[in-house]
Amino acid sequence: MKNIPNSEIWFLTGTQHLYGEGPLLQVTANSQSIVDQLNASGRLPLKLVFKPILTRPEEIRATLLEANNNSTCAGVITWCHTFSPSKMWINGLLQLRKPLLHLATQFNQDLPWAEIDMDFMNLNQAAHGDREHGFIHARLRLPRKVVVGHWSDFEVQDRVAAWMRVTRAWADWQNGRYVRFGDNMRQVAVTDGDKVAAEARFGFSVNTHGVGDLRAVMEAVNDASIDTLCAEYEATYEVAPALRKAGDRHAILRYNARQEIGLRSFLEEGGFTGFSDTFEDLHGLAQLPGLAVQRLMADGYGFAGEGDWKTAAVVRAMKVIADGLPGGASFMEDYTYELNPSGQLVLGSHMLEICPSIAEGRPRLEVHPLGIGGKADPARLVFDARPGAAVNVALMDLGNRFRFLVNEVDAIKPPHDLPKLPVARAVWTCRPDFKTAVGAWIQAGGAHHTGYSYAVTAEHIEDLSEIAGVEVAIIDAETRTREFRQQLRNNEIYYHIAPGLGRM
Repeated sequence: MKNIPNSEIWFLTGTQHLYGEGPLLQVTANSQSIVDQLNASGRLPLKLVFKPILTRPEEIRATLLEANNNSTCAGVITWCHTFSPSKMWINGLLQLRKPLLHLATQFNQDLPWAEIDMDFMNLNQAAHGDREHGFIHARLRLPRKVVVGHWSDFEVQDRVAAWMRVTRAWADWQNGRYVRFGDNMRQVAVTDGDKVAAEARFGFSVNTHGVGDLRAVMEAVNDASIDTLCAEYEATYEVAPALRKAGDRHAILRYNARQEIGLRSFLEEGGFTGFSDTFEDLHGLAQLPGLAVQRLMADGYGFAGEGDWKTAAVVRAMKVIADGLPGGASFMEDYTYELNPSGQLVLGSHMLEICPSIAEGRPRLEVHPLGIGGKADPARLVFDARPGAAVNVALMDLGNRFRFLVNEVDAIKPPHDLPKLPVARAVWTCRPDFKTAVGAWIQAGGAHHTGYSYAVTAEHIEDLSEIAGVEVAIIDAETRTREFRQQLRNNEIYYHIAPGLGRM
């Protein structure tokens, strides 16, 4: 995975001096033990770092300011071993600019009923302390995730792990850079948006470079590098005979290799983690990039076609969240439907640019006419996406706010062969059903471009939206049209007044 942040999470334990030195030593030992055992569990994607226990307002403020200024700290987990009076936390929490998770747990899993005395009660009153802690978070209107249960519980660990993955994606977005080669597709509304508002809300910047800037880098690519990459193609994919070294269309493959090397160099030199292009602005390029885009996505770059910078950022975030998990993530588009009453399906695809990380089996490398854009025939990887539970995620700019939209889906093996469709594709059923899901998507203003993943879940996107302070709407097995529409209406009101609430 390219340029993934080296992130860690700080574990902060709240207590106070009321109970004496002995209990504080025990609080320290217990908190350190939790951190050590969680790190040893193998279930957390990021390192958990124990920090000294917090007993005074000045310690809390100093630690949270340190977290803000530490580039490797992607977020903080707070827990109250004993009672930690919440007024001590106000000044520090108001300064915090990193994601926050409140772990409501206790050191012991089972109560030693016959041995419980007041010393035990004073030491182990997380039930008391976490409620006080929860109040101050609510009183200050802090975005946070709350996870409840014993820290050794796998379900608890997995929910913490999900949040950790999102904090890493959020860290990646901060000062993230996305490049657009040309503008968005002409006259299209949903792929456009306010890049200033996006940078203020999400932290990443989006700027345009002319296609000529890319062409200049491509022209500097030497033949030896192209030879090496073409050999890699032949070793990695099922390459059509005409594209192989002795084939009559090998020159097309060489041009694709030139595109990939040029794009990769441009992105690396500019520090970009994602990009977009458009078939309407290819001046100086012989082909719309296909194979190059697919392989760059497979390496972790965010991408979306037609200048859709928001979806490129979503795909990159999903790549970072999914890093180390099976399943992959890709740019996607709902392209066409099967509306047979016996089984309604979505055929997802795009002109060229579906990531091979979601492929079932070994992709085929082929060249075919594109039929749009007026350029030469581009090469692309052709494959079916694997079956399994997945999500489609869109991000829209609604003018006064951004909205994440998620649909949980179930990908299936295509019910028929597609011998004349020379692009990568996925076929899925929608949850709760086709008509409800598509209707809800349209009611919510959902984009036609999405990020698609088997590894990312609705919980990840909920966590991301909470950190960003933006709306999220989930279409899942429980969705009902009337309630979903009312939720959208309620959100219109809430997100209109929420900026005025702020931190209090």
